[in-house]
Amino acid sequence: MPDMSPSPPRRRTCIIGAGISGLVAARVFLGRGRDIFVAEAGHDIGGVWAPSKSYPGVRTQTPRDLYSFSDAPMPAAYPEWPEGGQIYQYLCDYAARFGLLSHIHFNTSIQTIARAPGGWSVTLSGPDGSRTETFDEVVICSGQFSRPKRLDLPGQDAFTAAGGVILHSSAHRQAAAAAGRDVVVLGFSKSATDVAMQALEAGARSVTMVYREPAWKIPYFFGNLINFKNILYCRASEAMFMPWAPSRLGRLARILSAPMIWANWRALEALLGMQFKLKRLGLRPARRIEDTIHCATSIETPGFYAAIARGAIKMVRGTLQSYAPGAAIASTGETLPADLVVLAIGWQQDLPFLDAATRAALIEPDGQYRLHRMIVNPDLPGLGFVGFNSSFATTLSAELSAHWLAAWFDGTLAHTPSPAAMRTEIARVLAWKRKTRPAASQFGGLCIAPYHFAHFDELMHDMGVRPTTKNPIAATLLPIDPKAYAVLWSKLPTTQKENAL
Repeated sequence: MPDMSPSPPRRRTCIIGAGISGLVAARVFLGRGRDIFVAEAGHDIGGVWAPSKSYPGVRTQTPRDLYSFSDAPMPAAYPEWPEGGQIYQYLCDYAARFGLLSHIHFNTSIQTIARAPGGWSVTLSGPDGSRTETFDEVVICSGQFSRPKRLDLPGQDAFTAAGGVILHSSAHRQAAAAAGRDVVVLGFSKSATDVAMQALEAGARSVTMVYREPAWKIPYFFGNLINFKNILYCRASEAMFMPWAPSRLGRLARILSAPMIWANWRALEALLGMQFKLKRLGLRPARRIEDTIHCATSIETPGFYAAIARGAIKMVRGTLQSYAPGAAIASTGETLPADLVVLAIGWQQDLPFLDAATRAALIEPDGQYRLHRMIVNPDLPGLGFVGFNSSFATTLSAELSAHWLAAWFDGTLAHTPSPAAMRTEIARVLAWKRKTRPAASQFGGLCIAPYHFAHFDELMHDMGVRPTTKNPIAATLLPIDPKAYAVLWSKLPTTQKENAL
């Protein structure tokens, strides 16, 4: 006789955020047979790529084929570095293709998350008011760009009363707003240089950038010839960095090749210096380029250094200290004409909904996160993070972490360390970041760049799956290929594959 016993209830999973990470997590957990609830605080999908959160002219810093999900390539008609609107459309198509939209609850924010018997208690606030529900699992996909940083300075009320405007770069959505204005941009990030160039092109009366220190920027093409992905996105270049867990042989190899590695970086600095005329402009960074490559490393906005050279953009080293009607006052004491100030000062990673006990287990006093593989904390069962392993290949990082986390929750990882071993590993990696590679301590210590392959290899090893590669030479010399990791979709439980396809 057939088994007539009722099937066990589907596990409920709350996924926080409907950006890149939330979408791929939703697809993975649907494929694992979960009853998912995706809470999105905004009115649209896409995270930072949603039109309401993007500044005009924003593009990816990562080439198109490297910014794709493993089994969902971007349209071939997209340019090498797609525009923000194209990424948004790509994510909309992804959500529609895999049936994710019906599981997303828009305008729904998370008020509190706390441990509860058998899972997690989540208080939600949405269009129908507040309510508290219990979930077996919670997956946090809110990323590292959850809240724009603020900078409140003396005199800003008088500045705005006189008609001045102060905006975070994410709120600067109309390039034409700069026309005929004196524009001051604070920062030296990609968003800062993008906004400065757009203001110039829009017909600003003047454009001034205020920055603390120059930083190395990577051109789309080194020497105007070689796509940067062929230099910085392959195993061969990653091998020049000492990883957090080198083997004895690996450590010896890097020690022996240290002179050649040093010469490589100096040659790269010389090339960038000549290409951008950094010394002549007084913008050559003091720090070595290899010490600064991490998730904050940015691409040069085309024409930016040339605009400085011809005097179209004025550079002021320092910061802003106050405002006056029609002016911004720099820390140098210089009065800068201004009626539009754009603060390209980044984002604040914020998880205000976590209760005190969870925060204490998760976050160190200096802001570093205690996460194994940047995904889970052994003392917080049923809670995981997707997309917090920030990288130059955001979509792939999120996709692999979603697969890893689902397997962890299901107990199907091929190699599962004990909680004690995980705590030891967390402590060791944190110590390495603080002492050996301080650049890795940025973003709460959740940046894997430039160790993409090392991190991806760890995740794949844990899952007992090998990426599909053409040959060892290609795998060493060619850029990351997301398609090599599509094999993970074939590893979903057989009865659940149709939900993910």
